Amino acid sequence: MSEQQLADHQKKYGKLDASDLLRVMISDVFKGKIALISSFGADAALLLALVAEVDNKTPILFLETGKHFPETLQYVETLKNKLNLQNLHFLTPDPELLKRIDAKGDLWNSNPDRCCWLRKVEPLDRAVKELGIEALITGRKRYQNSERAKLETIELDDKNIFRINPLANWDKTRQKQEFAARNLPEHPLLEKGYLSIGCAPCTSIVKAGEDERAGRWRHTAKEGEQKTECGLHLPTTDIKP
Repeated sequence: MSEQQLADHQKKYGKLDASDLLRVMISDVFKGKIALISSFGADAALLLALVAEVDNKTPILFLETGKHFPETLQYVETLKNKLNLQNLHFLTPDPELLKRIDAKGDLWNSNPDRCCWLRKVEPLDRAVKELGIEALITGRKRYQNSERAKLETIELDDKNIFRINPLANWDKTRQKQEFAARNLPEHPLLEKGYLSIGCAPCTSIVKAGEDERAGRWRHTAKEGEQKTECGLHLPTTDIKP
């Protein structure tokens, strides 16, 4: 049934531009059962604004991993007030799992995949179940790296949760134009060269000519390979909890 729904949704809504797609997904197709995952990172404000323009009571799921930059936590409050976000959820790691798996808080260094599962994937899965979510809005874009180059605006993950990617085919120029048109504040770390912002220990400045997300998990680079995704958008079989 879900696969057929995916095909139907892609045929009917897959070509809609971001605002129109969000409006139909939030107000009709998944009314009361849709949420936005937001990192409150470098580009987060634009998608948050687009969602708020449709319905500022849409649940916003922020993964409060306990490892964010102070600037990111400040940015959460800035955007919450700027956009009048009425339904912001702070998703935190399970205390018992945290105590058992990462008591010293240094798992990010020794086993970053497990750390991401503990601090992001498991809390999101838990929240989706508790809130009865059937669809998640994400800010992923095709241009960000090669792994996202074939991203569709509507997808279905292996947990039968729909993924709505309104900005999938937007380029950097259009993002900047829409960002400026809404007079949105930038993440304070952006001007310092952090083009993709996640947890502080696993985020570094992006060098000229690199992919936008090259600064994520740079410490994992081995023989040309580097961790590029936290696991929120990966199939369950690719996650190593």
